[in-house]
Amino acid sequence: MTAGAVKLRELRAGDRPALESLIRATGVFSEEEVGVALELIDAGIANAACGYLFLVAADERDRAIGYACYGHTSMTDGVYDLYWIAVDPRVQRGGVGRALLRATEDDVRRRGGRMIIIETAGKAEYEKTREFYVRTECVEIARIRDFYRVGDDKVVYQRVLDRPTAP
Repeated sequence: MTAGAVKLRELRAGDRPALESLIRATGVFSEEEVGVALELIDAGIANAACGYLFLVAADERDRAIGYACYGHTSMTDGVYDLYWIAVDPRVQRGGVGRALLRATEDDVRRRGGRMIIIETAGKAEYEKTREFYVRTECVEIARIRDFYRVGDDKVVYQRVLDRPTAP
């Protein structure tokens, strides 16, 4: 599947099973991480004003094949955190993740955002994730050694956004 065939839309209650399936299918998330991801999805389904924002990538049958979860970082001027971005392994490297990231950036700009911060793990299983962020012009700005556990660093990326110019 190419990104051109992907439809980006809001999160729906019916997306939960497909999102859970793809989160698990990636094979990189622990059960604890899966639980946190599902908690945020459930919060977004139950209350659109919960503070978490979602974009869902859907295939031609409108089935969720990826998603991004992000939100404004409290007490900042225009800084947002990208909490989760996950794509069904069957369509990875087809532009779905890139489309989700670009649409997230566009939404953050529309909301007056100027920067996105992304935190991820330094363990080997996350190598493809870190490569994705580098390919999409995110800059590694910090690495905290042994943060999650010994041998698993916290890696922080930054994406500075151009703010729209006033007419």
